[in-house]
Amino acid sequence: MKKLKEKSSETSNKGSGDKEFDKECNHDEDSDDGRVTKRGSVLDSMSAEHIQSLIANAVKAQLGEGNCKTNLYTKRIDLLRMPHGYQPPKFNQFDGKGNPKQHIAPFIETYSNAGTEGDQLVKQFVLSLKGIAFDWYTDLEPESINSWEQMEHEFLNRFYSTQCTVSMTKPTHTKQWKYEPILDHINH
Repeated sequence: MKKLKEKSSETSNKGSGDKEFDKECNHDEDSDDGRVTKRGSVLDSMSAEHIQSLIANAVKAQLGEGNCKTNLYTKRIDLLRMPHGYQPPKFNQFDGKGNPKQHIAPFIETYSNAGTEGDQLVKQFVLSLKGIAFDWYTDLEPESINSWEQMEHEFLNRFYSTQCTVSMTKPTHTKQWKYEPILDHINH
């Protein structure tokens, strides 16, 4: 460490472009067995998504929020990489209220325009959720999602209701048959 400080003061006189200093700064001191270890090399080889996942799990562990579990999507999805320079777009989050179909269509369009397509959408979907929708997402079984189609299906199964809304004018403008059940009458 002393050598590193001496080298730092020497290079501050030369300017910030010294490559030897940069190389030396990325190495720890010699280990007990004589090997030089690189600092930062583990982080350099990780994807941004993986680092975000590690941070999120560490925060949850610190806050005591459940157990730290792995990704909700499979390793195949985890290995998909976002395009170089990709920046997730800003998007209105779905809180579990309202029409989930009206959330999915703009989500696909917005993220596709930003360079995310197909199964890559799985990795970005969590960014579009909050409240009970986010809670639903985090409660999915680890490594249970293997495609965008599966994620969309699970999401719509949970949040889309096929119940129709009946106004008071409908029953007054139609006639119920003598033996027709009330639900059949309302639904037709």
